[in-house]
Amino acid sequence: MTELLYSDIEDDLRHAVRSLLDDRAPWPQVLAGTEKDDPADAELWRALAADLGCAGLAVPEELGGAGASFREAAVVLEELGRSVAPVPYLASAVIATAALLDCGETELLTELAAGRRTAALAVPFSAAPGAPVPTTVRVAEGSAGLTGSVRSVADGLAADVLLVPAGGGLYAVDAADAGRTAVTSLDMTRRLCDVDLSSAPARLLATGAAAQRAVAAALTTGAALLASEQLGLAERCLETTVDYLKTRYQFGRPVGSFQALKHRLADLWVSITQARAVARYAAACVSDADPDAAVAVAVAQAHCSAIAVRAAEECVQLHGGIGFTWEHPAHLYLKRAKSASIALGTPDRHRAALAGLVDLPL
Repeated sequence: MTELLYSDIEDDLRHAVRSLLDDRAPWPQVLAGTEKDDPADAELWRALAADLGCAGLAVPEELGGAGASFREAAVVLEELGRSVAPVPYLASAVIATAALLDCGETELLTELAAGRRTAALAVPFSAAPGAPVPTTVRVAEGSAGLTGSVRSVADGLAADVLLVPAGGGLYAVDAADAGRTAVTSLDMTRRLCDVDLSSAPARLLATGAAAQRAVAAALTTGAALLASEQLGLAERCLETTVDYLKTRYQFGRPVGSFQALKHRLADLWVSITQARAVARYAAACVSDADPDAAVAVAVAQAHCSAIAVRAAEECVQLHGGIGFTWEHPAHLYLKRAKSASIALGTPDRHRAALAGLVDLPL
C-alpha cells in the first residue's frame, strides 16, 4: 500500500520552505507585487530554488539535484499554495523538469537544478494530460528554427528557456529568441503570456514517440502536483477563516460560535482531509511511475480543484465585508483557485478521463 503519511524529511522540508515564505513572501508583499510588471519574485525564486535547493528535488544527484522525488516537490507546492507566492516552481521545477527527465536531457536539467535557469513548457496552461497538444508551431523549412505561436503559457515571461513541441519533436528555445506578450491573467501571482516564434533557433531534445512521452509525462506530473498546491491553498483559506471567526464578535458572541458557520467549516475540513489523501496519492504515483498514475491524477484534479475553489469562496464570504476588499488577501486565493481549476484540465475533463480509464459509460 502506498504510504501517504509525511516523512520526517518532508516535515523538515515543509518547515524550511514555510519559514522562507513567511519571511520573504508575507501576503502584504505578495499583494504589492501584483501592482508591478515583474512576472515573478526573482529574489524569492533564487532563495527557494538555489539556496534551499528546491528546484532540483526531483533531479538525480549526479546532475546536481537532491536525488529526491516529486513527492518532496509536492510538499513545496503545498507551501507555495498557502502563500500564493509568485514563483515559477510548478512550471520549471515540476512540468519542465518532468519533460527533461523523461527525454534524458542532462545539460539543461543541471542548470535548472542549480537554480541558474528556469524553463517553461510552451503549451497552453489549460492543456490536459492525455489530450492532444495543439500543434501551432512548425519547424521552419530549410533550417532548424521554429515558427508559430502558443497562447496562454504559464510563467513563460519568467522562463529563460522554452520547451516547445513542434513537428513531432520537442525543442529547447532560448526565451530571448522568442516574442513573449503578457496577457491579462485572472491569477495575478501566476502570469500568462503568448509566445511567438519566427525562425527561432532551437535545439532538438526528443523526437517521435519519445517527444510525445515527454510532453505527456510533463502534463501528468504537473496535474498531479497542482493538486498539492490546491490542497495548500484550501488549508490556508480554512485556517485564516477559522482564526477570523474566533475574533469577530456579533451580538456579544464570537461569530465562530454560531452553529451554521461551524457546520460549514466542519464540512470544509472533511473535504480538505479527503483532498490531502488524493493529492498525496497522486504525487506518490507519478513519483514511483505507478501504473495507477493516470487514475490517481484524474481523481486528484477532479476533487482538489473544486475544493480549492470552495475553500476560497468560503474565505471571502465568511470574512464579511473585509473579505471583498482589495487590501485583504482573500481575493488572491480565490483568483489562484479559479485559475488553477481550469489549468491542466478542468474537473469535468478529468472526470470524463476517469470514466474512460475505469471503463464507465459516459
